[in-house]
Amino acid sequence: MNIVPLAADSLGVRSVATWVACGETRVLIDPGASLGESRFNLPPSDAEWEALKRANDRISDYAGRASVIFVSHYHDDHFRYDPGLYDGRTVWAKDPKRSINPRQAERAVRLWKGLAERCRLDSAEGRRLETPDAVLTASPPLPHGTDGTAMGHVVALTVTDRREGTRFLHASDVQGPMSPVAAAYVIRERPHVLYLSGPPAYLEAQLGRAAVDRGIDNLLRIIERTGCRVIMDHHALRDAGYRERFARLWDTGRVVTAAGFLGLDDSTLEARRRDLWAGQRKPAAPLQPRTSRERDARRLKSRPASARMQSRRATKRAKGGATE
Repeated sequence: MNIVPLAADSLGVRSVATWVACGETRVLIDPGASLGESRFNLPPSDAEWEALKRANDRISDYAGRASVIFVSHYHDDHFRYDPGLYDGRTVWAKDPKRSINPRQAERAVRLWKGLAERCRLDSAEGRRLETPDAVLTASPPLPHGTDGTAMGHVVALTVTDRREGTRFLHASDVQGPMSPVAAAYVIRERPHVLYLSGPPAYLEAQLGRAAVDRGIDNLLRIIERTGCRVIMDHHALRDAGYRERFARLWDTGRVVTAAGFLGLDDSTLEARRRDLWAGQRKPAAPLQPRTSRERDARRLKSRPASARMQSRRATKRAKGGATE
């Protein structure tokens, strides 16, 4: 089995796009990438836009080789509207009508209409596909974070290599998982390699520390029960202190980021956006004087203070105080 994270927060963009190949069965999971519109009251930096272009190029390249494309849910960083990306392929996408919030439902309808008659499109939930090389099984809807969240639900995909017996589970945005329902599903699947979004520590002020800690505890329990290796990325890496906040996970030696899985250093550009903007900004160019009087004043101001004082002392004054 060949697993290749194509785009991720540790690679500079919001994404969990992944390529999985087992012989002739080639699967592209969540073929989307995006940037946070505003972090720290700042728009994306130039470095982020460049990373997004590279990510989209990689996704497009691998889409051309895929036999199956899987869409876990309808947030913009998990799919593309481009119908050409899906042409002629088997596409499993989250049910557009069931366990979905209104905003995602609107996006789903638009995507499904655009893909009509372009591909073999089915709702993903509970689906199973067997090929000579692999078995693909999709989960029921799992919470996008905590149980009862307004963020809706996602669908996880398990790919089992029939030759090797290895199982890869892409759990998308379960965020930890923070939900015990999602944690129980992962344990039941008993993956050898698990890829998921970690707890969103950058939203800890809204969610509360206990929710993030619950996600950490659930993932530790999954590792203990299954012995799996974990790729944890996405929401977990949007806080600059992610190394310290998730030290309990990194210290297991079983958890890496998508970049780490590829043998690369993390490039968490969104978390570093303030620093990136500080590096981009240049001092304003001085205004050029428009008149001879302004030019003379600029020259006088630029002279050392002692020279200006000497000039003032040497100036003769007429009666009444006006200069001659």
